[in-house]
Amino acid sequence: MKKCSNPEHPHCTFWVLPGETVCAGNHPQATTAPSSYDLLTALRSARSEPSATENAHAPAADAVTAPLMGIVAPALPSRIPTAMPASTPAASPAAVATVATAAHPAYQPVQAHLHISGFDPRAAGGRQTLKMELRGMSAACAPQLTLRLRSDLIPRGHVQHDFVRTTRGDWRPVFVEFSSRNKEHGQYQIEVEVHSHVDGAVAQKWVCTFVILVPRRDATLTEIHQIFLSTHKNVRVMADDASIARVTGGDGCNLDVTARNAGIAHVDLSAPQGKIDMGFTTIAWDEELIEVDLPAASHCHPHPSQAACLVNAAPEAGEQRQIRLFALEECMLGRFELVDPEADVLLSHFSPDGQDNNGLTRRLSGRHAIIRRGQQGFEIEDVSRYGVLLDGVWPGKHKPVALRLGMRIELSASIKGIVVLSVTALLAHGVILHRIDHGARAECFYLLLPEAQPTPASHLATPQASCLPVLFHRNGGFWHIDTASGKETALAPATALDKLSGFARHNRFASEPYPECWIIRTEGAALCDSVLTA
Repeated sequence: MKKCSNPEHPHCTFWVLPGETVCAGNHPQATTAPSSYDLLTALRSARSEPSATENAHAPAADAVTAPLMGIVAPALPSRIPTAMPASTPAASPAAVATVATAAHPAYQPVQAHLHISGFDPRAAGGRQTLKMELRGMSAACAPQLTLRLRSDLIPRGHVQHDFVRTTRGDWRPVFVEFSSRNKEHGQYQIEVEVHSHVDGAVAQKWVCTFVILVPRRDATLTEIHQIFLSTHKNVRVMADDASIARVTGGDGCNLDVTARNAGIAHVDLSAPQGKIDMGFTTIAWDEELIEVDLPAASHCHPHPSQAACLVNAAPEAGEQRQIRLFALEECMLGRFELVDPEADVLLSHFSPDGQDNNGLTRRLSGRHAIIRRGQQGFEIEDVSRYGVLLDGVWPGKHKPVALRLGMRIELSASIKGIVVLSVTALLAHGVILHRIDHGARAECFYLLLPEAQPTPASHLATPQASCLPVLFHRNGGFWHIDTASGKETALAPATALDKLSGFARHNRFASEPYPECWIIRTEGAALCDSVLTA
């Protein structure tokens, strides 16, 4: 309480209660600026607000505390009076904070993170499903983000998905499947990249890395949880021998609470009403996404793929219906299978009546031969049961032989004529193979090195391959280069191929190497994941 402060009644001795505008003698009281108590109260209330609006109150808190700490704040705009008349009411702390927020806008970095849940190391058969939720992402990013994962646990080493923004403004979760069957127990890294694309180029990029535990087969649930919490917990409470452990408050805590021998453990995370019974059926945690700087010119491929196909709807004389593209360090040739094929290049026997996936095709091994880049250039190695003939000679099993232009590759050595290939081009970044059997009109193959730039001047090609377009693989996808102008064009399903050099009419780009068949690949497959597009 304070005495009357009306300047026209200096001898008034009536007391004025806090918040009253007149004293007991009906004398108007002059308003004053907010006291230090009012400023501290406003600061505490701003800090206690929910985290969803914390960023909006952070500048207000700075504006309130700056006078208390002796910091000279920048002057307010001239339209705001520096001194208010005594007859005007004083601004409330909330109004002061609003003015300070408008006058001093501050940059608040985006604290985006991935919420990972659904991981259960005890899953039967080793099959796992991770649920990834994107949280805290800025609204200024693209409405669709690309998620890339790389790990030894994921089939073929990597997988790609898309985050799509919903009409509510949040992000639709992504589910990633993998298997830990036949994997050595221990910790496996999963590298995450999130890309925001603008006009086909990467405008923003976020990265993070987390660790997945593959336990021993005889590990108990208690051991699994202890190992997980040893790396993720920030609060651990133990109660032994009839003692009592109690946890109150906390936000975003990963708790490890243990009660043994008649101990009592009580967890109360500041519940607004009553107590909370908490039970975690799966292991979940958050991984912070760190935004990394990108070069000024970033040319990310708009349709990343390691295997694709060029389909000719109306092939003319000498043209193939499918030109199959592969970008792998090692390309496995083997038998055509619809379910879980072991090879990358799937070969089947062609008779005069057409393709026959049974019969003589069964005399090809699932893993018949490997083509890779060796010390002497590209080479082929026989890894089959039935053998490979190179220019009519069997080189021996597990004995790499350098490829030569025009070399005749025959699968197999026991029965001739099942599949016969010819090396029609030796490139600095790959090999082109044509069939010279009854499947010559059906398909040919580009076996390219990933992330390798072509050098057209050093190409060695037969007339059959010299008329084909010059293709290469970079930034995760396939590209076409015009040898005359040097212009590079990314290949995607929406690319107009008839406007590019080397392409005939009625050609289209397919994102799968075998679009005419429904190949089912699970964890036992050898090729990269196929991304089904609508």
